[in-house]
Amino acid sequence: MIAKTHKIHDTKNLTKSLPALRYTEPKYLYIAMANARCPKAELFIKEGDHVNSCQVIGVRHAAFFDQPIHATCSGTFVGFEKHYHRNGKLTDFIKIENDFKDTRDPSVKERTPEEIAALTKEDMTEIIKNCAMVGLGGSSFPTYIKFQTDKKINLILINAIECEPYITADRRLALEYPYRIIQGIKYVMQAFDCHHAKICFKSKYHDLKEVYTQVLKEYPGSGIELCPVGNYYPQGWEVEMIKSATGIQLNPGELPSNRGIINFNISTMVGIYKAIRYNLPVIKRDITVTGDGIMYPKNFRVRVGTSIKELIPLCGGYKNPEKDKIFILGGPMMGASVPSDDCIITKTVTSIIILDKSDYKEEPCVRCGSCVLSCPVHLEPVQIMNAVKANDKERVKKLNPLRCIECGLCAYSCTSKIQVTDYVRRAKILAKL
Repeated sequence: MIAKTHKIHDTKNLTKSLPALRYTEPKYLYIAMANARCPKAELFIKEGDHVNSCQVIGVRHAAFFDQPIHATCSGTFVGFEKHYHRNGKLTDFIKIENDFKDTRDPSVKERTPEEIAALTKEDMTEIIKNCAMVGLGGSSFPTYIKFQTDKKINLILINAIECEPYITADRRLALEYPYRIIQGIKYVMQAFDCHHAKICFKSKYHDLKEVYTQVLKEYPGSGIELCPVGNYYPQGWEVEMIKSATGIQLNPGELPSNRGIINFNISTMVGIYKAIRYNLPVIKRDITVTGDGIMYPKNFRVRVGTSIKELIPLCGGYKNPEKDKIFILGGPMMGASVPSDDCIITKTVTSIIILDKSDYKEEPCVRCGSCVLSCPVHLEPVQIMNAVKANDKERVKKLNPLRCIECGLCAYSCTSKIQVTDYVRRAKILAKL
């Protein structure tokens, strides 16, 4: 019997109980010039220049916003190298030789509680913009744009769900830095003059519940509460999270702010806390290195710009090194596959998943309907696939592939092992032509 797929094999046990190990002093750091949202960039330094940690060394340009580029260590700019980016493409990276002094730029300075209390929403928006804060759950959407809404916000939702398999970086961050997260939430509540926030997490995460139940006792009357939600995939999708937390069903394409709601990833809360408290951009982040292709999966806290190659030996090297590997930056459902371990940790890389490559045979579609039943946005993935194969642009557009959130459930549930999600991605390109 064919049924809707919403349970994913739990592979978080590999790392969920492991603390994040600090690896923050590599010899070289690599900072991407462009990224998926900002295709153009310009640099303010030249080869041989010394830079300070957190110094603005360039700017990325997108269609409707610019994004400062910050050095993530102090040292010397020694040139450019190409490495694989989170988007799966070879990208130019700025190479900085670490001087191991971590000399901070003068712009980094601690604000007093009184100074923070006096900050307006506009002040915080400017701080977050200058610190280049983006969604750290993987979206990379500029956080300051969310702050610019003119809608009245009545509820702030914090996404600590981390619903993709394998990844436990957010969970470890939540367990190890609860006070920073709570303070970040309080800053956001101050900005929006909002008195109600919910921390959303999977109901099976009893350790998170225990930690935050105790910590929130120290903040009586804060308006922050815990909100356990379902243990299924894709519960972390903002539409599904909002429905579970509030009962509100957003319309396709509707912004949560239209309903008085704004949501942030839990890692973003730590970033906001550091931006407001210290004027500090994101120069470090938590990451999970996992999969059946390495000896000892682990969680790390690393500098943004660290090469994945440096973390593999810390995990005991490759298991079965004679076998070809599959490398996925991000989650296995929505991440990007790269051809080698020559990839760099950017702000929004949550994990590197390394799997032993196994051959499988793709079978013809048997029209079982698994992909249709499992699609959270109610598309017809197999019909989209057929339209793509026929290069029928008009048919593709009528099937609304742009609504796809690329959760990967259509491919995961396919009984014929067809990479349906890839066809839907191609359909999105056709629909825009």
